[in-house]
Amino acid sequence: MKVCQITGKGAQGGHNVSHSNKKTKRTFSPNLKSKRFFLEEENRWVTLKISAAAMRTINKNGLSKALKNAAALPKIY
Repeated sequence: MKVCQITGKGAQGGHNVSHSNKKTKRTFSPNLKSKRFFLEEENRWVTLKISAAAMRTINKNGLSKALKNAAALPKIY
């Protein structure tokens, strides 16, 4: 499923709009990347499927704080 493990962002619905203003259904996918991070507290690597906005959050706040506040991650921390 296309959901960010940190922010909880998922796919949104919307329309393609043609020149004649005809509307057809489409989905907007989040900008997800699979990325490995080193978790210093547990001395191991963790692989997360996160959005580009979540990468900025991790860079700003740190990985352990982002995992504690994670919206879509199973509560193991």
